[in-house]
Amino acid sequence: MFRSFFVGFVKIHILHHASQEPIYGLGIIEELARHGYQLSPGTVYPTLHSLEKEGYLEQKNEVVGGRVRKYYTITDKGQKALEEAKTKLRELVDEVL
Repeated sequence: MFRSFFVGFVKIHILHHASQEPIYGLGIIEELARHGYQLSPGTVYPTLHSLEKEGYLEQKNEVVGGRVRKYYTITDKGQKALEEAKTKLRELVDEVL
């Protein structure tokens, strides 16, 4: 059961950071590691791709250091989902804690 909660929290965390500034795979892996989440590229990149496919993120390619880096930003749909998630999280935290 913890794994399903964990995946949901990671998705919300990704949407949060994508709402603040463009994010990319390695950058979000490092950000999540600061919070104790040790995620592999094999977990993070499919999550980013699925959030993009579902319309919560949009992707833009940029060349950085001679390599193409995919940057993700939140969409209007993603922003709405993030706000709904925050509301539900606040309600849950207030009740549980």
